[in-house]
Order: sequence, then C-alpha cells, then structure tokens
Amino acid sequence: MSVYDDKPWLGLYGDQPAEIEPEFVSALEMFRAGVDADPDGDAIRYFDGTLTRRELDELSDALAVGLLAEGFVAGDRLAVYLQNVPQFVIAMLGAWKAGGMLVSINPMSRERELRYLLEDSGASVLLSQEGLHEEVARHVLPDSDVRLVLTTSELEYQSRMDERLFAGTERSRREGTTDMAELMGRHRGQTPPPVSPGAEDIAFLTYTSGTTGQPKGAMNTHGNVVFTAMVYRDCARFGPGGSVLAIAPLFHITGLIGHIAVSMLDPIPMVLAYRFEPGVVLDALTEHRPTCTIGAITAFNALLDHPDATPEHFSSLEAVYSGGAPISPTAERRFKEITGRQVHNAYGLTETTSPMTLTPFGTDSPVDPDSGALSVGAPAPSTIVRIRDDDGQDLPLGEVGEIVAEGPQVVAGYWRKPEETEASLPAGALHSGDVGFMNDQGWIFIVDRKKDMINASGYKVWPREVEDVLAEHPAVREAAVVGVPDEKRGETVKAFVSLRADRTATAEQIIDFCRERMSAYKYPRQVEVIDELPKTVTGKILRRQLRE
Repeated sequence: MSVYDDKPWLGLYGDQPAEIEPEFVSALEMFRAGVDADPDGDAIRYFDGTLTRRELDELSDALAVGLLAEGFVAGDRLAVYLQNVPQFVIAMLGAWKAGGMLVSINPMSRERELRYLLEDSGASVLLSQEGLHEEVARHVLPDSDVRLVLTTSELEYQSRMDERLFAGTERSRREGTTDMAELMGRHRGQTPPPVSPGAEDIAFLTYTSGTTGQPKGAMNTHGNVVFTAMVYRDCARFGPGGSVLAIAPLFHITGLIGHIAVSMLDPIPMVLAYRFEPGVVLDALTEHRPTCTIGAITAFNALLDHPDATPEHFSSLEAVYSGGAPISPTAERRFKEITGRQVHNAYGLTETTSPMTLTPFGTDSPVDPDSGALSVGAPAPSTIVRIRDDDGQDLPLGEVGEIVAEGPQVVAGYWRKPEETEASLPAGALHSGDVGFMNDQGWIFIVDRKKDMINASGYKVWPREVEDVLAEHPAVREAAVVGVPDEKRGETVKAFVSLRADRTATAEQIIDFCRERMSAYKYPRQVEVIDELPKTVTGKILRRQLRE
C-alpha cells in the first residue's frame, strides 16, 4: 500500500463528497429521469429558439424509429459531423434509443481525417451539416460503410439570424441524402422499442491520438458518463436552478460531459451558440444569464479581450471551470480581476471521460514555487491518482513522474485496438503520458509532457500527422513539427523544414498548403526553413533539439 492509497487530498475536499455512487445505470436513464422531473422545462436554448425536455424526448424518439426503419441495429454507430447545434443532442439520444452509440467528429475535420474516422468506427449512419457534407463528407462517403446519410442545417431550431455566424448560409440538398427533419417528421409521435443500456455499454466513441499518432476511439461507457456528470454537479457545483453555457465544442469530451451530460442530470437548460465567436458568446451571456460553464482558458481570454466585454457580461456566472489547456497564474488572476469571478482549474483526458482532477469549488489553486505551474486540482471523488516512475512504481509525494489515474471515469479501452489499450490502460489504470507531481496536501501539478503531443488551445495535435501533410508538398525534403509556447493558444504548432535542392517555397506558402488540408487547429502557424534537420546517428530527427 502506497501513500496514494491513503488519499492525502481528502483534506482539500471541504463539503465535497469523498465518494460518488452513480444514481443511474445509464445516461439514457439519467435523461429520462430529467424528462419525468421537468418535462416542460427548457432542455436547450439556441439563440431565440428553445426545446423543452418533452420535445427533445419526442424528437429523439422519432429519430430512433426512423433509424430503425432504415436498418440501424443494436450496436451500430451514428457519426455526427456538426457544430454546437440542437441536432447533436437529438442524434445522441436517438442513437441510444435505437440501441447504438454516437461517434463524435470534429467539424473542422477535412477529408483525410473524416475518411479515417468513418472507416475506423465503422459508422453506418452519418449526420452532417449540409455545408460540411457539400464541402467535405460527400467526397469520402463512397469509401465508407455509411449506409444512410442524414443532413441538417444550423438554421433549424433558432428564430434569429446572426450575421456574424450565418451570413450567406443557404439550405442545400444533394441527391443520396435524407433530411433529418423529414425523417423525424415521418415518424413523429412514434416510440421505439424500449432499450435499457447497461453501465458497461458504450455511450459514444470519442477520438484521441496516442503514441503512434493514429487516432483511437475511446469507448466512453454509460457508467463513465453518469459518474462524470455527477462530478460536475457535486464538485464543480453545476447545479439545479441554473443553466450551463456551452463554450466548449460538443464533439469534445468537455462538451459531451460538462455541457450535455450535466444538463441532463440536473436537469438544467444548455445554452448553445453554434460555435465560439466572442461577440456572439457575450450576447448569449447577456440574453440567457447562464450560471455555470467550462471551457479552455484561451476561450475565456478571447472573451476578456473583446472590446465590448464588461464585468456585467459575467455577473450571472456562479461556477466557472477551465480545462483542456494549461492555465497560467497570470491568466487566472486576470480573469478574477476583470470579472470578479474565479476560474477553477480542472484536468482530464478523453480516456477519463472529462475530469480526473479539479480544484474544489471556491478554493484557490496553489502555484508551484519552482516551476511556476498552477495546480490542476485534486483527484475527483472515487478516484486515485498516482505518480509513477518508468518502471511503474509509485513515487513519493513531491517527486516527478507519470500521472496515472484509476476510477469510475476511466474508459475500458480503445475501439478495436487491444494492443493500444494494453499499452495505455493496463489493468484499467490510465497512463496519461503527462508528467507531474503531487505535493503533501494532495495538489497535483503538471510540469512537462512525456509524449510529443502538442496542445493548441485545448486541442491535441500529433506531430507525425502534420509531418505527413508537409511531406506531400513538392518542395519539402524533410520536416519535423514541435509545439512552441504561444501567448494566446498556450502552445502552437511550429514546423522545421528542409527543401529539395531544385525547389523553392516560402514559409507562407507552406502554411497555406497545410491550411487547405488540415483542421484549423492542426496546421502549423510557424514554419522555419533550415538547411538540415538535426538527427541521431541512426537518422532519427531530434525534435527535442529543435524545440530547444
């Protein structure tokens, strides 16, 4: 038995529970309890439009019946390729009610990325925004297992156009697709056969990147979802009587749990604003007066930097948490000085179904005097976080090693990847790949990154993927990608390239080349052309030397 089994962090909890016993077997049962408790209360607020819990229940029933009529069977996957729109939640519930699971896809994904995710997940249904289908999805669908393509518009379910987001938006229909609203309309008022997912059944696949750089589908179960929703309610105080502002993208684990799941549990309204645009989010704060939110510190900084921002915009917020990107002590202090509200730190991965550590509500996170790092909090209830050496042995408090987590939020594994599961989740414990330490009070500090993963504005970028795109440029001979500090994004992508002797290219041209082929958060913001990349005697490129 080691010091971590004694849970030294329990002294930081205050009135926070030390253990959490799930109140529901599944996330679907959790949603149904919310409908029973307050059927006519708002489930979603989307600009001037609203959906009550009863309406959300009826729409997702109709979708589930439609899916089943189109051949969807238990265990099938429904992939969603959407921004923060109500249809995302309808699709999630519809997939569960039809006995399947959701596959969340980043709407910034381009053809190569979408092709891989559809192939790896084996999704039989794709729900895409019309514009994304026209621009991207239709080009990759012939190579996939998708049998049914549903399309929808961001203009649904809202009554007020916002020119900052929807200027020039038009409805578009392409042959071979089915309009989501029309499918639901054909089955409105019908209910699917009853299903009761178990705690170990998969609620959704959320894709992350690992040591190989190949995206892996984390199998977030219904039990994982219920537990972490309760962590937000009981520890972060995302409680009844308020509403949650969806700043994070819904496809991301933060949005899936810290926005959707917690709004189902409490139940409370979820405020959607399509995608993050600071002026639009400030308007949502004024109009809807949400009481809680979680998002990357880069998003909060963007709100503070907007010329129209005032302390009044933030006055309704009672619980504010930040995760996905490191918070500096300066950023934490600035947010409190301007808004009068404390932004609490949290830390988790896709594989921990959102938080594995968080700062107890109303508590200031300490700063490590040596590294200057702000603590990412203490382990969540029912969770043990250990610091281990390279041999897998627990280290004494204060010593630096890999952060390893055990608890009800840790996923069982990666979709159809047993070897990767065994490597990262041996015996059900997540080896995070992040390096840090725990002090004698139980506060956790992240001081470095074991992997080469780049964390840009809360999005994880694997260098190899960027390097593969760079290699396609006709002028690039060799390329290496590293993360470098960035004031706004926390960390940004920088590429070092050497050119072919008979070709020329400017840094701007190479950046543009990547921008056209990658998600916005992945392409390099900086490119440095050098004569030769540093290598070991065996030919391996020395990323560490480039980073230094």
